[in-house]
Amino acid sequence: MDQSRAIRKVFKSRPTLEGAGVHLKRAFGFSQAPLFDPFLLLDDFRGDHPDDYLAGFPWHPHRGIETITYILNGEVEHGDSLGNRGVIGVGDVQWMTAGSGIIHQEMPRGDARGKMGGFQLWANLPRIQKMTSPRYRELKREQIPVVHYGPASIRIISGEVKGTRGPVGEIFIDPEYLDIDLPPGSELTHPTRPNHTVFAYVIDGSGVFAETNPFHPPEYEGVNYFDMFAEPLARNGTLILFAPGEQIRVSTTDEGVRFLLVSGKPLGEPVAWAGPIVMNTQEELDIAFSEYRAGTFIKHS
Repeated sequence: MDQSRAIRKVFKSRPTLEGAGVHLKRAFGFSQAPLFDPFLLLDDFRGDHPDDYLAGFPWHPHRGIETITYILNGEVEHGDSLGNRGVIGVGDVQWMTAGSGIIHQEMPRGDARGKMGGFQLWANLPRIQKMTSPRYRELKREQIPVVHYGPASIRIISGEVKGTRGPVGEIFIDPEYLDIDLPPGSELTHPTRPNHTVFAYVIDGSGVFAETNPFHPPEYEGVNYFDMFAEPLARNGTLILFAPGEQIRVSTTDEGVRFLLVSGKPLGEPVAWAGPIVMNTQEELDIAFSEYRAGTFIKHS
């Protein structure tokens, strides 16, 4: 029996402002987060105009989450209150576990043409790890393996494809984070853990993501239903949240598709969220902001 995942819901990323005035597109976040457990937010900060991104994300706190930043164009200079400094560039990834608390900044810089591009994904931490020590995994492009799986070329940030594992491991939610490039006129079937939340975000071209289920048609947010089914192709900036199943099927027509495929084990815990801090209760949130104001936010050096 075919256990391929149907499409549960389709989203179109929407323009928003963050940081000190960075223009980006949000694929999901906040009110939609319960659908994506254990993930909280996905931002797409690709842009061609320095005025849209140079203001960056000056000093701000995080607690209770992990932030995963993946760069396609330009670079991001980062620093934090613990003395860590660095720059991530094209193809690099920063996987930051905020844990008990960190104060940091992220300042984007475009390439020689003024082009900047990348994505930031927020993953929730379980209650038992909310107050763990902060840590970084800074991964350079050459550390991220690329495998050829049928017609597809797949960069593995975390997870495993055909016996090759990505460099990020030992994460409670057992995440998979893949950058998949599928050429025109081809098809990919990729196994997924049945109990995991799985979504795809299209970053170039277009593709057909699974068959629709006539008995449980998908919902749409920011996407025109009739356009989608007159030509059922998910295009750049479209996010597909999959229903339960054991695999996904993706196919292409006269152009290829490049997409991020992300999955993780749901936590099933209450979420109390305000700005850059995500805890389990309002009381924990109040304590975090009180500590930030009092200068006692940082728990581990």
